[in-house]
Amino acid sequence: MSQTRAAALHDLEGEVGVLLRRIKRVIADRAACVHPDLQPGAFHMLIWIAEHGPVRSSALVEEFHVDKGAVSRTLQHLCELGLIDRAPDPADGRAALMSASPDAVRRLREADDQRRAWVQERLKGWSATELAELAAQLGRYNDALT
Repeated sequence: MSQTRAAALHDLEGEVGVLLRRIKRVIADRAACVHPDLQPGAFHMLIWIAEHGPVRSSALVEEFHVDKGAVSRTLQHLCELGLIDRAPDPADGRAALMSASPDAVRRLREADDQRRAWVQERLKGWSATELAELAAQLGRYNDALT
């Protein structure tokens, strides 16, 4: 590998690192927009439940690759915050189905709207072509690392 390529890869890794740190901060901010006591990990689970629910906790264990105890604690926390609703599973009376509460759905939508407006403002000087090119390059990067 030439020095120029090595330097370019080093720069790329640096920029990806900045992006990852920024994403972590954005996720924490979005979680706080939904509820001030919502933790980022629980925020991810809430989004997944909102998109795929109603779901059993076993689906969350499988999706997030965490143990049942961690899922149970997270679900209890989300219930206490009023962000998910539990209902008996009609197919299995021993199990429960979780779904995002109407309030959570509203709050998630508001957080998404705020994020989109923020990104739109920050990237207002970018053309549609530049945005499409960046999306294509990021897609290519992600595909190469899969």
